[in-house]
Amino acid sequence: MQKAISSHHHVFLAADHERSERKTWAVIILCGLMMAGEIIGGILFGSIALVADGMHMSTHAGALLLAALAYSYARKHARDGRFTFGTGKLGDLAGFMSAIVLAMIAILIGYESVSRVFHPVPIHFAEAIPIACLGLAVNVISAWLLSSGGHHHHGHGDHGHGNGDPGHGHPDAGVENHRIAAAGDALLLEIHEDGVPPRFRLRGENLSVPADTTIETLRPDGSRQLFQLQDRGGYLESVEEIPEPHAFTAQIHLRGRGDHQVAFEEHHHGHAGAHRDNNMRAAVIHVLADAAVSMLVIIGLVLARAFGWLWMDPLAGMIGACVIASWSYGLIRDTGAILLDMNPDPELADKLRLAIESEGDKLDDLHLWRVGPGHLAAILCVATAHHRDSGYYRKRLARFKILSHLTVEVVPLHAS
Repeated sequence: MQKAISSHHHVFLAADHERSERKTWAVIILCGLMMAGEIIGGILFGSIALVADGMHMSTHAGALLLAALAYSYARKHARDGRFTFGTGKLGDLAGFMSAIVLAMIAILIGYESVSRVFHPVPIHFAEAIPIACLGLAVNVISAWLLSSGGHHHHGHGDHGHGNGDPGHGHPDAGVENHRIAAAGDALLLEIHEDGVPPRFRLRGENLSVPADTTIETLRPDGSRQLFQLQDRGGYLESVEEIPEPHAFTAQIHLRGRGDHQVAFEEHHHGHAGAHRDNNMRAAVIHVLADAAVSMLVIIGLVLARAFGWLWMDPLAGMIGACVIASWSYGLIRDTGAILLDMNPDPELADKLRLAIESEGDKLDDLHLWRVGPGHLAAILCVATAHHRDSGYYRKRLARFKILSHLTVEVVPLHAS
């Protein structure tokens, strides 16, 4: 039995962790100033509505403070040996707690809205509408501060090659594109695997591609495979499926237009959840929830004032409660799955199994979980009849860059 042992670090924070931390503190300052201004102004001018909105803003700032403290603690203790797999999941814990708070807010808003249907109270439109507009403006600014520059594309990446044609820079899910110049025409070669077994697809931008065209792959280990193509109406598709991994040189044998080569690299099109910063997501949802409620309140108040529909105000509250509850449920579901170490990416698990078993070995056991935004950990038990150590399998899996922590156990095949 052999195990891979290394003394590397366990810092599994998001790439923009410190920037997200700074943005969260900036929004807390904005909300704190707004809160103080409303409470002081309400006391000075005798407006209980201003004081109430200021107190509401304090709960908003408190939720953001939870996110900011989680960022700060995770950063300061990222190399603390007491955390076996680092502090990358602290943001998910904070996101889970924020989701619980959101659920409680939704319940309170829903309860208050239903109560007002049966027991209406006088509405001071002259004060309530401007306050709601001011609250909406602050929330819009807060959402912009939190989300600006914080979105990174971790999905299907740009696999365009050749001339860098902007029209093919962002292929659809499950597609890797290559553009090849060929005798006055441009050929588009792709590996198509959107919910179907992977196959080559070849088409010409201007001219049709001869039906007797073939594609031959050359892999790093020297093995070759020839693929016959069949007409699918507008493009040619390989008859044979493309085995994993998709890392090879493909040579197109094109009658009358010579041979052309392109290099394919293995790309993992993982789920966005593997990269998502749930701490920042929770902070943004708090801001958006507040903005949604403010927007609904404004609409309800304006209609109530214009047409005398006093029931519009509690109706707006009920709709807002449902929206917040829906966002809270999604956040609880996603963060809870991470905290319970559920498999974050079944597609990656399948690819790891194919990568191990493509040479006759057997993957006896696999554990895959998330240790931080954009960082997955895996423990594998491989049964093999060959004299291979853990380093061999670590090299085979090195192309899966999202695997930040990998442990491999190797056992004889007959003992599995």
